Amino acid sequence: MGVIMKNYSQEALASQPIGYWSGVACRTVVGRIRAELAVEDLTQPHWWTLNHVAGAPGTWNRETLSERLVPFDDLGIDFGGVFDDLVARGWMDEEGGTLTLTEAGEAGRLRAKERNARAHAQIHDGIPAAEYVAALNVLRRMIANLGGSSDLP
Repeated sequence: MGVIMKNYSQEALASQPIGYWSGVACRTVVGRIRAELAVEDLTQPHWWTLNHVAGAPGTWNRETLSERLVPFDDLGIDFGGVFDDLVARGWMDEEGGTLTLTEAGEAGRLRAKERNARAHAQIHDGIPAAEYVAALNVLRRMIANLGGSSDLP
């Protein structure tokens, strides 16, 4: 736990706007993950695609995978272009309409997974599992209170 944070009173922290802090957290965490993926010339949609195809071989075609990934997208991504890119670079095949990873695609996915694991370790540094779970449950409650889905993705 090498990072030092300034301490504030409970009253000072309780009055802070969650929108500000959740936004800063999102931009910081997602920025770090995107930087790690960029080392492999991947975007988050590439990463989502690789993991879904690897996680359920022989299951996905372009339509079903696009439908599954759209809820994660906040950038208006053309998933067809992502799929085309992975096929063009030789990381994914599309035989009979089914998307599958090639050996090169699985090797790239594993390299990116290792980079992301280091980022996740840094993100979780100094945070006990119980506190992490409590933070997620607080965010999930806020989301549910506003009518959003608090279900796991």
